[in-house]
Amino acid sequence: MNLDEKIFYAADATDNIAFLTEQLFTWQTSSWQMAAANYNGLHKTLVRTLEIGGIHFAIQFNPERIRSAAAKVDAKSISERKCFLCPHNLPSEQQGIPTGDDFFILVNPYPIFPKHLTISKLQHTNQMIAQNIGTMLDISAVLTDYVVLYNGPKCGASAPDHLHFQAGSKGFLPVEKEFEEMKSRLLMHRYKSVEISFAVNYLRRMITLQSNSKNDLLEIFAKIYSLLAALQPQEPEPMLNIICYADKNAWIMHIFPRIKHRPVQYDRGQLLISPASVEMGGVFITPRSEDFEKITEEDIINIFDQITTGEIEFEKIITEINNL
Repeated sequence: MNLDEKIFYAADATDNIAFLTEQLFTWQTSSWQMAAANYNGLHKTLVRTLEIGGIHFAIQFNPERIRSAAAKVDAKSISERKCFLCPHNLPSEQQGIPTGDDFFILVNPYPIFPKHLTISKLQHTNQMIAQNIGTMLDISAVLTDYVVLYNGPKCGASAPDHLHFQAGSKGFLPVEKEFEEMKSRLLMHRYKSVEISFAVNYLRRMITLQSNSKNDLLEIFAKIYSLLAALQPQEPEPMLNIICYADKNAWIMHIFPRIKHRPVQYDRGQLLISPASVEMGGVFITPRSEDFEKITEEDIINIFDQITTGEIEFEKIITEINNL
């Protein structure tokens, strides 16, 4: 399939990408039957809330997300399937907007957020963040009504063989509000213009960077990435999830160091939950009704305890960052 057939609008540097993205969303959710049905169905999605020591979680029953939660991401399975993010393999109805450094903005047809995008590399290249964090910041600066998500290849990415980000409606993830509420109580450090916050008692460990300087953010991220990589030399990149968003004043980037892909509950078939950025942000997606009904506060605590960097290791990371 010719790439031109998949282009909704060939944007250039002078175009308003945010406006075009909203037009794309309107078009795809009206002209593409499957996407329209799934977004309409999202309004009927069952949601319940849990609170653990003042930390809030939303539990969403979303059966359409089973494709992602149950995705086989081992090397053999990936080699035997077509890449669903390569332009020539996209559904015939799906179109996108080429932007930036060879990326393609697409409407995600299996939404979690009220508006849910996938932003994929046009070329087929592995999911790696080190050389692409600048693109994540650029996307956040343009799509200011969205949070931008990165899932590492062993941290919830259902296509670890194809570089991509996701973006979803701001205000949906509890971490956005909770960070502002607890920021004054967090351990703090400054690197040039970047405020660095460390959330130690947030069930999962979180490093937050906040600055209006892209260059300073890129510099400190590279240093933190190197520290995390040194702890996992066996991995092609350190295990992590990232949530990034921006307004006219600054970027905010939440980094969640990981040590495990999926919890034992998943392996045993007890809970079909494959934690990614959305879960780290406070929304647990359950594609099976039984999981939606039975997941408990204790399950969430236990899952985070399994998959996130431990307290001792995190203290070492904090010390190393403070010494930069």
